[in-house]
Amino acid sequence: MLAPGSTIGILGGGQLGRMLGLAAAQLGYKVHIYAPDAESVAAEVTAHHSQAAWDDEPRLAAFAAACDVVTYEFENVPVDTVRFLSGHVTVRPGMAGLKIAQDRLEEKTFVAGLGGRPAPFAAVPDRAALDAALAELGAPAILKTVRMGYDGKGQARIVAPADADAAWEAIGRHAAVLEGFVTFAHEFSVILVRGIDGEVRFWDSPVNVHEDGILATSSLPPPQIILDQQDEARALMAKIAAELDYAGVLTGEFFATEDGPVFNEMAPRVHNSGHWTIEGAVASQFANHIRAVAGLPLGSTETATLPVTMHNLIGGGIETVPALLADENCHVHHYSKTAVREGRKLGHATWVGASPA
Repeated sequence: MLAPGSTIGILGGGQLGRMLGLAAAQLGYKVHIYAPDAESVAAEVTAHHSQAAWDDEPRLAAFAAACDVVTYEFENVPVDTVRFLSGHVTVRPGMAGLKIAQDRLEEKTFVAGLGGRPAPFAAVPDRAALDAALAELGAPAILKTVRMGYDGKGQARIVAPADADAAWEAIGRHAAVLEGFVTFAHEFSVILVRGIDGEVRFWDSPVNVHEDGILATSSLPPPQIILDQQDEARALMAKIAAELDYAGVLTGEFFATEDGPVFNEMAPRVHNSGHWTIEGAVASQFANHIRAVAGLPLGSTETATLPVTMHNLIGGGIETVPALLADENCHVHHYSKTAVREGRKLGHATWVGASPA
């Protein structure tokens, strides 16, 4: 159990690190951010900040020496970075989940091996393989790069085989995976926290609405079809967490279909669709992630009251903050990012026990 006053290292300096840092401070911990970026919205609210490359081993060693435990805020931290740090300091969660989540093909194969049901898929290592995959799965389909890509990036929709060339160019001609089209009623997420003792707790699953590949809203209560499929999806995520010997918050995204939940992808970290838990749950995903990596007892994941709506403030949407602050039922989170760009998450707003005006 990590004593108050200890230092938790966080790899990555974005808004998730910022919210983890605030949660850590509430529990009496100092936070040290490590990220290559000169500007870090996480470092603005934490005690220490190391700006260095992911492969700078002397700086990584110094960072490890300054921390009592290390975690990460996003899934694209290089696995080699975590491997190096693990030789110097405890890293929670470890690199097993990170390695799998960074490779869409490995992720789908792993989940299928545990009895999960991802969308039909085929490996596309080159352009010729794309034609073979389309012949196998048919169209429409979605072509996704094997590595990197989030918020709709690294993806191209194929409506008909004639779109193959354009789709291959759109993803930069990188190794990819082709996913068969899934007919679904809704998208939802399963967010769990697992302690170092193996205890697992789940937050209620929100219904998620995406616009242009980016999460727009997460809300509770979800439609009945999600409630009916929540337990099956939870069982899969608990099995994944156990297989990885995971410690911390783990997220799975699912499609609710007529045949049951279809696994989309996982994120070995706190998740945008769980931001509602800051005000909407007894213990937020951020507080419980810190509890888990610090070896503390987990907090209650019960929803405080319904309804709950979390709305992302994306790009120019951040300009609505003054109006949102005038809404007495609205909780506003501004991430302190200076550059406003289309598609960039700049904040979020949450309503608990009331609907948005």
